[in-house]
Amino acid sequence: MNKKITISPVTRIEGHARVTIFLNDEGKVDEAYLHIDQFRGFEKFSEGRYFAEMPIITPRICGICPVSHHLASAKATDDILGVDIPKPAKLLRELIHMGQIIQSHSMHFFELAGPDLILGWDADPRIRNVAGLIQANPELALKAVKLRKFGQRIIELVAGRRIHPTFAIPGGVNQALDPKVRDEILKGIDEMISYVEDGISIATKYIEDNKEVCDKFASFPTGYMGLVKDDGSLELYDGKIRFMDKNGNVVKDFKDKYYLKYIGERVEDWSYLKFPYYKPFGWPEGVYRVGPLGRLNVADKISTPIADEHLKNFKKINDGKPVEGSLYFHYARLIEAIYGIERAREILEDPECLSKDVLISGKVSNEEGIGVIEAPRGTLIHHYWVDEKGTIEKVNLIVATGHNNWAMSKSVESVAKEFVNGKNLTEGMLNRVEGAIRCYDPCLSCSTHAIGKMPLLIELYDSNGNLINFVKRD
Repeated sequence: MNKKITISPVTRIEGHARVTIFLNDEGKVDEAYLHIDQFRGFEKFSEGRYFAEMPIITPRICGICPVSHHLASAKATDDILGVDIPKPAKLLRELIHMGQIIQSHSMHFFELAGPDLILGWDADPRIRNVAGLIQANPELALKAVKLRKFGQRIIELVAGRRIHPTFAIPGGVNQALDPKVRDEILKGIDEMISYVEDGISIATKYIEDNKEVCDKFASFPTGYMGLVKDDGSLELYDGKIRFMDKNGNVVKDFKDKYYLKYIGERVEDWSYLKFPYYKPFGWPEGVYRVGPLGRLNVADKISTPIADEHLKNFKKINDGKPVEGSLYFHYARLIEAIYGIERAREILEDPECLSKDVLISGKVSNEEGIGVIEAPRGTLIHHYWVDEKGTIEKVNLIVATGHNNWAMSKSVESVAKEFVNGKNLTEGMLNRVEGAIRCYDPCLSCSTHAIGKMPLLIELYDSNGNLINFVKRD
């Protein structure tokens, strides 16, 4: 390994990461690594705080998916109180979660990953972005903006603010739903479904035209994990955790309170992000994937009609076996966006969503509280230990992106070996490596906050230390 390529930072993801690619003398890739260098310390500095503060503190982990942390934290505090919150409160929590799913999935497909599929992997990087998408298809770009705005508007109208809400509290939520808000959201449902359908048409057309690439791009066997309802259908807010092996066999459905029995975490010296795995299988046989691809693989069906029809088509990709190609994350993401919109309509058409019975009081009853939710990027786990007064003594968080850490690293290595030629290096080759990471829509904002402009310079040196090629992005 005499030559090294460094990609820093990885672009069009939330947060910051770098990739190192090691080449042999023939210019072929020997090894490649994804590095998450930032350290996230929320577990430690939450110690000593009152447990009821956690749904307000933990959303600050991330400005991209604060609703996910807000709700997982609130569920953990419910557990500490030992209460089952009123159904109207559950409906309203799930409603803002659907808003989060809609806005996050639409932003990633159209604005972050979409330029690769719509404009091409080798397009000029100056236009291979949302600005280029606007130039190429202004009508589609406008729909993408409206779609994300719709999801954010749901959060804002129901929870009072679209970023870092204070809506969910131990025992329920702090305000009932205004009928005018319900009516405003319902008016946009059908239009938003049509916009996501446009995205699905783009994704399926790309798959049809590039089937061989989609089947091989960062494709490898793993386990899969996600929440399901009792009937095995897709679940994003509540439910049991399902683990499926690489052959598509459902190995275990378990309640969230048993997660430590089944999920272990490994540490490697080249990343601050831990590597979760399924304990009964051990490391590395127990590696798995979460998020849209994982959830659709483990789900038997979807409870809403339009999304379920799309799921049936998704299941045909690999004849009912687990879909392994990482590019299929994008297709799965849009199917979940359809579900999010349909489920929002179901919630709003339920008369109980307008009930003022949204909070139940309680006192500290349990020394531990666990909250699990399906964030846009995958299964999110919050686990708090408290003393008899409710003071936090210990916190364990397994962030959605963390579950996919091994898979992202494997994807980087797989795509680098397939596409990178060190003797004829092009920007498009390296963009494919970055694209392997973008499949997972990693939220590394959960790990770091940075300011300022970060240009990208990739330099290739021979074994004597001579600069032989470079790619630069301003």
